[in-house]
Amino acid sequence: MHWEDKSLQSDCSNRSTDSIDRRDLDTVDRLETFFCLIPVIGLIPSLWSIYRHQSHAPEERLCYRKKLAVCRLSVLLALSWVTIYLSCNVGADLSGTSTAIGLRLLFINSLTTSGYFVSSLWLMILLWQDKSVRLSGLSYLAEQTLPPNP
Repeated sequence: MHWEDKSLQSDCSNRSTDSIDRRDLDTVDRLETFFCLIPVIGLIPSLWSIYRHQSHAPEERLCYRKKLAVCRLSVLLALSWVTIYLSCNVGADLSGTSTAIGLRLLFINSLTTSGYFVSSLWLMILLWQDKSVRLSGLSYLAEQTLPPNP
C-alpha cells in the first residue's frame, strides 16, 4: 500500500506540503488528537489546543476545526466527570449516619468514572478507525459551551 492511494487519505491529509510527507502530517495530527482524548491527563493538551492562537492555511482549517471539536468534547467530558466525582464524594462524606445514601452516591460515582473512561476509550477507537469522533448531544453541547476562538 502506497501513501499516494486516494482511498487511504483522510480529509486532514489533503494539504499542500513541500518537504513533509502528507501521511506524516495526518499521523501527527491524529496522534495529537489522540493525546487529547486520554482520560484526565488529556485535559491539558485539550485546553492547550483550544486556547493557543495559530493561523492556518485554508487547506489546514478543516482538520484544525475537527481537532478543536474533539478537544472541546474532551474538555466537556473531563469537567463534567470532575464535577460529578467531587459532588458525589462530598455528598457521601456529608451523609454521615445514613450509610445507604453514602453508598448510593459512591455507586453513582463509580458508574460516572467508568462511563467517562469507557466513552474516552470509545472516542479513541473512533479516531483510530478514522470515523466521526462525536457523541450525540454532548458534541453539540461542547460546541455551544466552548465556542471557537475568533
